[in-house]
Amino acid sequence: MTAANSSLPRATRRIPQDAGLPFFGYLFEFMKDPLAFAQMLERRNGLIVRTPMVGRDSVVMLGPEAAQFVLQDRDENFSSHGGWDYFIGKVFPGSIMATDAPAHRFQRRIMQQAFKKPALTAYIEAMNPRIAEGLDGWEPRPDFPVFQSIKQLTLDLATAIFLGEEIGPDAARMNQAFIDTVDAALAYIRAPIPPFNMWKGMKGRKLLEDYFYSLLPKKRATQTADFFSQFCHATDEDGGRFSDKEVVDHMIFLLMAAHDTTTSTLTTMFYALARHPEWQERLRRDSLDFGKAQLDFDDLEKMESLEWVMKEALRMYPPLTSMPRRTVKDCVFNGYLLKKDTLVGIYPIHTHYMPEYWTQPYQFDPERFSPSRAEHKKHMFQWIPFGGGAHMCLGQHFANLQVKAVMHQILQHYRWSIPEGYEMPYQHVPIAKPKDGLPVRLERI
Repeated sequence: MTAANSSLPRATRRIPQDAGLPFFGYLFEFMKDPLAFAQMLERRNGLIVRTPMVGRDSVVMLGPEAAQFVLQDRDENFSSHGGWDYFIGKVFPGSIMATDAPAHRFQRRIMQQAFKKPALTAYIEAMNPRIAEGLDGWEPRPDFPVFQSIKQLTLDLATAIFLGEEIGPDAARMNQAFIDTVDAALAYIRAPIPPFNMWKGMKGRKLLEDYFYSLLPKKRATQTADFFSQFCHATDEDGGRFSDKEVVDHMIFLLMAAHDTTTSTLTTMFYALARHPEWQERLRRDSLDFGKAQLDFDDLEKMESLEWVMKEALRMYPPLTSMPRRTVKDCVFNGYLLKKDTLVGIYPIHTHYMPEYWTQPYQFDPERFSPSRAEHKKHMFQWIPFGGGAHMCLGQHFANLQVKAVMHQILQHYRWSIPEGYEMPYQHVPIAKPKDGLPVRLERI
């Protein structure tokens, strides 16, 4: 049973400590393989353990009950800003993910307007011809680089839908700027000293800021269907608006999140479908039999098997393997005292592989998400690639839309495979992606 903070019951249990190396703790194990790291801690200590990392006091909390306690946060024990700011504060200041109430509620109310059904319907209509155009440029070859090709496609889509602009020759610089800002999140050296990652990230941030501020007067003066314009003109029920800085901060973060996390999801779906060609053919038959080259908004829920595959890819390869918070007051969970100003880590990737909730969790089995089995409904916080609670990813419906729209078109035009015995080398943090770009044999149908 999860203890409520309102009465703060007496702590009865001591949090086990597993310190690892002096100063660094288990940082290198976490960077190499967050799942193995979390499972090692669980074997040795149970589902909650104090494990200092890079000289900072931190507590790892594992399993869906802990995820619910932290992410749902009914007693307002935790700060999202306090958890994320150390990692992304310099390169993504003001991001919705790292904002606390009441500012978070105000900003989320305004932003939600850009994710309602009429907006999403317009986005997919604008997106479909651009997907087709992007896929026409894919050249079949025995070592087709999936990650780079998907990333370019999703960046092109994100800039068109989010900005309503063509980046053109600046696209490569923009893409690199996003890569550098994301890599800075886990930079060992936190000061912007050349030539290290934080310095690259801050340079990337400056390039992105300059670009968005240059477009701002035009976006303020006109009203169009893209996100940028929506944010410039959106108001809450009291007439509140975003400042220029808030618009730019949100656009930089959302553009990164929209194309980086979608790229991660599509890439892992590519890998899973290459390893399991029977599922690739099943989805291809579904898409061809559907009889429409492109999906409309109302078609999305009809692509049932495609949704199961997407959810299974997100279970096995969540783009964010961990989610940090910081306690803002003393609180008690299951008899354990979490003191104020403690960094807390939740690990979706660990929960996604717990055999208590998933049948053969290492097996690719999309039908576990079918209505007849519904394994993901044993606990409301056992499948959490989009987080949960007040900070649940605002763009999850947009991500669902984009992934299905892109994969539906790919399946109708291409078939792909990997050499026997190939296993994708994986970089889990800060956002999951293949280290080798995932080369596949791509063939046109």
